[in-house]
Amino acid sequence: MGDIVSNEIKSWIANQIGTSEFSITQLAGDASARRYYRVFQDEKTWVLMSWEPFDAATYPFLSVQRQWAHSHIQVPNVIGVGDKLGVLLLEDLGDLTLERKFWDNLKQENSREFYIKTLDELIQVHDAATYSDVKSTANTTVFDTAKFMWEMNYAKENLLLGVLKLKLSESALAELDKAFLSFCSLLDAEPKVICHRDFHSRNVMVKRNKVYLIDFQDARMGPVQYDLVSLFKDSYVDMNDEYSSQLMSYYLENAKISKNPGFSMEQFNRTYELQSVQRCFKACGSFASFMNLRGDRRYLKYLTPTLKRVMKALSHFPEYSVLSGILIDAGALEKNYETLT
Repeated sequence: MGDIVSNEIKSWIANQIGTSEFSITQLAGDASARRYYRVFQDEKTWVLMSWEPFDAATYPFLSVQRQWAHSHIQVPNVIGVGDKLGVLLLEDLGDLTLERKFWDNLKQENSREFYIKTLDELIQVHDAATYSDVKSTANTTVFDTAKFMWEMNYAKENLLLGVLKLKLSESALAELDKAFLSFCSLLDAEPKVICHRDFHSRNVMVKRNKVYLIDFQDARMGPVQYDLVSLFKDSYVDMNDEYSSQLMSYYLENAKISKNPGFSMEQFNRTYELQSVQRCFKACGSFASFMNLRGDRRYLKYLTPTLKRVMKALSHFPEYSVLSGILIDAGALEKNYETLT
């Protein structure tokens, strides 16, 4: 088995599966700081998630997993909990993601079956889990103005000041912060449900034609639009407007939000575009941070298409032209980020 994990963790795995005759391989990591491994024992497989020691009673992953399983949301089963070792043994959902289903088709609309199944799970998150009798850390963690602002400032530091190396004046920074605070406050004022928080195509697994949600430990209360932007303006796929509009119609026809008294389609769409500015700019900050903090260049190729989504959404809000102006003046949409050093 080599030294891929410690002997202590190997002993713990053996206790969980009832044998020491197994092998381990590390799985390719995505953006998460957690490490994942596949455990093989004959024809059986599991996934080992390794991070740092935690308190099982309050650990967000376990808390949300319990709540969502209770709400009939497809999530991986937990086989074993090694809180002192910082590990979990999970059901193996395989390697097929919603992203792969999108790109495997000549026409992106041919992935509709799996996006509809994904939206069915998301509706359960927004509707069933939010109002479940079983509570989780997602109920008490909130996308408020401060959290939205943190994400915007993270993007400012890592993209504007980091990767783009902009030298912004004090007045420009103050104007930018004012714009950030304005739209983050507006988003905070919207009705809140439980959001996955990172609801893109790499966090939806497909197994035996069912879809499962993963990487949900950061779930929190926020606008429904946060997850919808994450899915329909996903940096890892290139979903066209017509397809995303069809999928949005399905969501609105089946989710509670459109049945609420006083629901306004105009307000919903405005919030969706405003959330697009915030969520997509935040994603750009994350991609830039991987380069800045750990020299990981894999995500630089997603900057240009995601920045284009930011600019398109900003076109609805002339009052926030300070951000679009900074991006245009910096030539942010024309840069070849993959050649940056």
